[in-house]
Amino acid sequence: MTRGHGPTVRRRRLAGELRRLREAAQLTIDDVADRLECSASKVSRIETGQVGVTPRDARDMLELYGVTGDEQEALVQLAREARKRGWWHAYNEVFTGAFVGLEADASSLRAYQALLVPGLLQTERYARAVIRAMRPGAEESEIERRVAARRARQRLLSEESPPEYWAVVDEAVLHRVVGGPEVMAEQLSRLAEAARSPHVTVQVVPFGAGAHPGMEGPFLILGFPEQADPDVVYVDSTSSGLYLEMESDVRRYARMFDHLRAAALKPDDSVDVITGAAWRFDSGSDTSDVERTKE
Repeated sequence: MTRGHGPTVRRRRLAGELRRLREAAQLTIDDVADRLECSASKVSRIETGQVGVTPRDARDMLELYGVTGDEQEALVQLAREARKRGWWHAYNEVFTGAFVGLEADASSLRAYQALLVPGLLQTERYARAVIRAMRPGAEESEIERRVAARRARQRLLSEESPPEYWAVVDEAVLHRVVGGPEVMAEQLSRLAEAARSPHVTVQVVPFGAGAHPGMEGPFLILGFPEQADPDVVYVDSTSSGLYLEMESDVRRYARMFDHLRAAALKPDDSVDVITGAAWRFDSGSDTSDVERTKE
């Protein structure tokens, strides 16, 4: 697929443009709501990309802002394209918010995880064990639905033109026994295999690195190919996620990621450590002595 041309990114781009044009017309959100006879919350949700905008609403807003001709038609067409449904809509009970749509359009993904293997690199059995542990009251059918949704997400990395994926994980990820030793051996072998792909880099932050910026929690920085689509940071949590788009926030997390990369083992050394941990799980050996040295 062509990166950066999906409906979620188009909706985000249109939202930013509508906000910019409203401000250029020196109108407030309340002004727009009054003129278009709608709620201020609707205008606000459109401008933040929380909801889509119909071509008719887009045209009405643009006329109010004094935008006509080819520029208006181009933005109305953008509104049409932004309303197309991505593959993830088949799992709308699993995926909430814009995360998966943004991920699908990103040209680069920089992820940090402190406790778990990142979702895009999880095996089916590992993912099932994680989901079951995090949703102890869920029906088996819901768990299987979520596993299927995660597997669908993972196709992103096997596309013809996949994004550049760089994952940094804490060494704790290699020790936490999820699903049992057999599942861990399979998962860590898969992680090492993925790290050998030309578009995937995996690094391990050893315990010996001490305190580091990632202790604040997991996050993902999504980069896009078009200058009109600035980077966004997704801060993960069990029940929801926080999107950070202000340049200062994105810059802060980018700096955190650079510090994490510097504190981590080199990519080749990380693969060796991951492979060693997989072997120890497979052989039944104690995994508490994972190599912590860093060249």
